[in-house]
Amino acid sequence: MSDPATGNIYERAAARNATDAGEDTAPLAGPWTLRGVATEYTVVVPAHGRWLELVSWGPPGVAHGPSPACYTGPTPFLTAGDFAPVEYATDAVRPFTGADLVVETATGDRRISWRYQQAETDGGQLRVTFADPVTGLRAAHCYRIPAGTDVVERWVELTNTGEAPLHLARAGSAGFCVPTPHGARLSYQWGQWAQEFQLAHLDLGHGQFSIGSSQGVPGHSFVPWLAVQDRAEPDGPTWGVALAWTGSWQIVAEPDTGGLTRVRVGRRLVDGGLELPAGGGITLPMVAGAHSDAGLAGLARAWHRYQRQLAGDRLHRARPVLYNSWEATEFAVDADNQLALARIAAELGVETFVVDDGWFIGRHDDRGGLGDWTPDPVKFPAGFDAFIAQIRALDLTFGLWVEPESISPASRLYAEHPDWVYAIDDRPITPIRNQYLLDLGRPEAAEFVHSTLDGLLRRHDIGYLKWDFNRPRTEPGRPGAATRLDLDGAHVANLHRIYAALRRDHPHVTIEACAAGGARTDLAMAAHADVFWPSDNTGPLDRLAIQHGFLHANAPHLLSSWVTDAVGLFDQRPRSLAFRFVLAMAGVLGIGADIRHWTPRQRAEAASWIGRYKQIREVITHGEVHLIGGPDQPRCAVQYTAPDGDTVVVLAWHTGRLDGHGLLPSRPVRLPLRGLATDDTWRHGDDTYSGSHLTAVGLPVRWTADHDAELFVLRRA
Repeated sequence: MSDPATGNIYERAAARNATDAGEDTAPLAGPWTLRGVATEYTVVVPAHGRWLELVSWGPPGVAHGPSPACYTGPTPFLTAGDFAPVEYATDAVRPFTGADLVVETATGDRRISWRYQQAETDGGQLRVTFADPVTGLRAAHCYRIPAGTDVVERWVELTNTGEAPLHLARAGSAGFCVPTPHGARLSYQWGQWAQEFQLAHLDLGHGQFSIGSSQGVPGHSFVPWLAVQDRAEPDGPTWGVALAWTGSWQIVAEPDTGGLTRVRVGRRLVDGGLELPAGGGITLPMVAGAHSDAGLAGLARAWHRYQRQLAGDRLHRARPVLYNSWEATEFAVDADNQLALARIAAELGVETFVVDDGWFIGRHDDRGGLGDWTPDPVKFPAGFDAFIAQIRALDLTFGLWVEPESISPASRLYAEHPDWVYAIDDRPITPIRNQYLLDLGRPEAAEFVHSTLDGLLRRHDIGYLKWDFNRPRTEPGRPGAATRLDLDGAHVANLHRIYAALRRDHPHVTIEACAAGGARTDLAMAAHADVFWPSDNTGPLDRLAIQHGFLHANAPHLLSSWVTDAVGLFDQRPRSLAFRFVLAMAGVLGIGADIRHWTPRQRAEAASWIGRYKQIREVITHGEVHLIGGPDQPRCAVQYTAPDGDTVVVLAWHTGRLDGHGLLPSRPVRLPLRGLATDDTWRHGDDTYSGSHLTAVGLPVRWTADHDAELFVLRRA
């Protein structure tokens, strides 16, 4: 981070601020520039000192010139703050066009405003503090670009230094300003259960666009991720935002009439606001902003690099090829059928065997058992540890499914602790999937969840944990509570604490985050979990669309995908076993089919694919990703280029949309590769290509009814 010579960077903005405030034209403080690998982010405190303002956000050197974000024109019927590129605005700063923070005093007064206090830079982190002289509210605007990334992390620390409590009616985390002189093109991901991560685009010239969740989790309906481009340059500069919050959330985008789109990101306060007592403080969730000059695909790579850094040393632990028993046996788990599956899985080359739902007492269907996390002695008559030992003797890591935040009404735990469940006094509780939800914000409930999981991992030889979450919170209450509580915030905070404790005490365990599919994917969970389960839908063409959207926001090491026999719910056209394997190789390969019924030929084919995957999974995990085409286009593929540049892996699928290809006469579908030097030579089997041919013409593939997927491994000659 540095303070570059300003030149004319801020000349026009300072003049406007001086007109508003009657002060000198020089900025009061800054500018400050944070630098990433290929991006920079510059902010400044204007002369009036009432807010922090964006100067520029883009490629290196973008700050050396007039700010593309500042506005110098008139603001009839509005205030200067309503048009300014304010980084974090109270309702006094932006009273009409959307504030990030709305604070009420004990008398109900609003319009908190503040003045600049100081700025600190330490180890690449910027901290700019403002304070309100009337209430004593202090706000530290914090920034950091992690080394090796193009993602700026932003968060706000609020402290009430006054003598009276304050109520936060709105507590967003950040506002991001993006220049969109021709109107904004927004890209977002919508969905529902079994149809998550559907990538969509919207041209927004005027008005407001809003997505979010009130479910206590990010949810299936939308992903806490948004991309913004100028409508005239869909393949050019692209900005993205994503939220590190595993509860209810909201993203709002609104263009102004001067060619700027402002995106507000943060929590959705479903419990009625936050209380900030005198002397109290709160840190709001971190929001990340990414930039790329290479469109949505380039933005995806920026997110991938960032999430790989979030994984830390865990990224360098090979993601195991796993088998999960759910689709084969569902609740009818017993030692014999699980061992039969495990023996076949081991023969195929699987490395981890996961016993899914149905292993504990009282769990014969979805009406009982949750909360009573004791292995069922009837299902494991020789003992659970003896069963695990048999799995381990097959050279398989043992894994287990849990849903620790949920509780069955028929469980012993509910009989003993009915007050641990979210409920409203004298009101019935809403069951979903025949279960209730533990109030994880209660210290005793959180301790139960932690001790249960910690105990399972200490007592048994478990190396993989699938943590599921199959229902949202419905009742916004805690029985006996005398004051308003931030139930959403308390639940998320304890969830993250439990994950952190398990990480600390059981570093060898791989944890998969699941929420009835992909309802719990956000940047905070990307830092805590090893992999995500993106959807319960494993049908091949449905899954292709799900994974296409997923990889726009998430790195491949987070993508858990299974080969099953399931047909799609939305697109039921049949696809080969090869298609299913190549599809599941796009991230972390797993199998969920009932392999007891696979023929010897199918098993041999599966073993071959697993062996090939093990040869390329390091490239999948660490490689630079290029998304080619899409599931609604004739060509659909993903390219992974190894960090050393010597190996390129291409996974390609026949979508059924050939637009004449495959008919007579026809030519092969071409897959244009990206990022290759034009004068390099590449080999695939007996075929040789120049880098120029692969990028300008493309890798040829001819689809047929029997050949609907392909794995290419190209080596630089």
